[in-house]
Amino acid sequence: MGKKKKLIIGTRSSDLALWQANYVKKELEKKLKGVDVVLKKISTKGDKILDVSLSKIGDKGLFTKELEVALLNGEIDLAVHSLKDLQTELPEGLEIAAVTKRHDVEDVLIARKKGTTIEDLPEGATVATGSLRRKSQLLSIRPDLKIVDIRGNVPTRIKKFLNSDWNGMILARAGVERLKLKKYISSIIPSYMILPAVGQGALGIEVSSGNKFAKEGVKVLHDEATYSAVLAEREFLRVLEGGCQVPIGALGEVKSNGLYLSGFVGSLDGSITFRKRIRGKKSAPEILGKQLAKEMLKAGAKNVLQEIYELERK
Repeated sequence: MGKKKKLIIGTRSSDLALWQANYVKKELEKKLKGVDVVLKKISTKGDKILDVSLSKIGDKGLFTKELEVALLNGEIDLAVHSLKDLQTELPEGLEIAAVTKRHDVEDVLIARKKGTTIEDLPEGATVATGSLRRKSQLLSIRPDLKIVDIRGNVPTRIKKFLNSDWNGMILARAGVERLKLKKYISSIIPSYMILPAVGQGALGIEVSSGNKFAKEGVKVLHDEATYSAVLAEREFLRVLEGGCQVPIGALGEVKSNGLYLSGFVGSLDGSITFRKRIRGKKSAPEILGKQLAKEMLKAGAKNVLQEIYELERK
C-alpha cells in the first residue's frame, strides 16, 4: 500500500459524527495493519446555524462542504458522513469510495412512556421533528398532530424533549442506538408508515479521486448490498431534485430475487402523498431509482414538488 502509513479522517464534532469517525478509525486499524488513523475535527455551516430549520437554510451541502474543501486541499484523506447528509451531486474530484453495512433504517418515536406508538398519541398531540419528510408522512397518518421544529444533535434534542411539554419526538433509530440512548425509544416506526431519508443508517466514506492510498484502504469497509440499495435511493432523489427542504423518503432493499425500491413524495401538510414500490436488478440500482422517480412524477408528484419549490423561492 505504498510508503504512506497514515490516514487522516475529517469529522464534524457532534457526538454522532465522532462516533461514526471513531467506528471507521477502529475498523480501518483492525483491517489495515501498520496504518495509523487519526481524526481531524472540522466545523461545518450546519453545526454553526442551530436556530434555523434546515428547510429554511436550503443548502444541500450543509454538513459536508467544509469537509469536502479539506479533502480537495489534501488536509484530510477521507471524510465520514451520514450518507443522508451527503448531496447527490458530489464536487468534481471527489467520490464515495466505500459505503458501510447499514444500521437499521427506521425512525423511532421518543415519547413519555415506553411502548407508545404514533397511533397512541393523544388527539392534537405535539410532535417535534426537524424533517419535512417526517412531518409530511406523520400528518398523512395523523392530520390532527401539531408539528414543532427542532434542531441540534441527538443528545441535545433528547434533552430539549425531556424539558418540554411535547408529547413526542421523531429521530433516526441509527443515531439513537449508536449513541447508546436506546432507553429513550418508546417505539420503532415501521418503514411502511414512515419511509426513511435517502441513505439513512449508512455511512458514506468520501475521498479525493486522486488519493489512491485512501481509496484502496477504505475498500475493506465497503458493503456491496448497502451500496446497491443507497445508489438506487440517491438516484431517485437526484431525479426528483430533492434537498433537505423537500418531503421525500426512499428505501432500497436487496433481496434474493432483486432490488426493491420504495419511494415517498408528499405535500408539506401531508394532505397529498405518493407512495410506490418497484423491483429491479441488483446490478442496475441507478436505473431503478430513475424509473421510480419518473413513475412518481408522472403520477402527480411533479405538481406537489413544483409547489414546494415555488414556495421556497418566495
